[in-house]
Amino acid sequence: MEMAGAAALVTGGGSGLGAATAAALAAAGAKVCVFDLNEAAAQAVAARIGGVAAAGDVADAAAVAAALDAACALGPLRLAVSCAGIAPPARVVGRQGPHDLALFEKVLRVNLTGSFNVMRLAAERMQANEATAPDGERGVIVNTASIAGYEGQVGQCAYAASKAGVIGLTLPAARELAKTGIRVVTIAPGLMETPMLAGLPEPAREALVKLTLFPHRLGLAEDYARLVLAICGNPMLNGETIRLDGALRLPPA
Repeated sequence: MEMAGAAALVTGGGSGLGAATAAALAAAGAKVCVFDLNEAAAQAVAARIGGVAAAGDVADAAAVAAALDAACALGPLRLAVSCAGIAPPARVVGRQGPHDLALFEKVLRVNLTGSFNVMRLAAERMQANEATAPDGERGVIVNTASIAGYEGQVGQCAYAASKAGVIGLTLPAARELAKTGIRVVTIAPGLMETPMLAGLPEPAREALVKLTLFPHRLGLAEDYARLVLAICGNPMLNGETIRLDGALRLPPA
């Protein structure tokens, strides 16, 4: 998928993985709509990369539709990347009692329902694109899971369940959308240098770094962005979840 002159939507684009992806796509010639719940953050990234900003909840159909319309106004929508996500820790039964059900539902709403919402609305618009040579490709959808979807730790039931759901979406969606030339690929990052981990004390960060085999560091948002570009550039990547984790396997806790 050639990104020069194409339009892309990046959710969670105001920070972390999304901001790095938006910047990399813009550098590759794409016209990017940066979508984030934090309107000021979305506008700041959009201004920096020469894109446009949109604000809202990824699980809100009207908000996502408006963002996609804004992206389509920039050019043919060829790429939608879902980076928006939350990861509040909570045990099934903690000191204050059982896991709050509303919190569990909120995590699934943002991480899983939000990803599906973006996918379904983006795919509808991509189907109207002119197919590109030589493979008849019309668009690419990249979702973000996590290695927690495979190896969730204690206190991660909601997060792990939501990311396992994103992994589960990948192949059936790719199979369905194949007939119109739309690819679906998921990235499952490991421990990444993002705002989610920024507040950890240094001893905790050092312990996390020790878990990653090679390279011996936390993943960078730019590592994620490079993989998005690689997915765009390789049409045989489809229906797959790619771990981006330096051979890390999470221990139970």
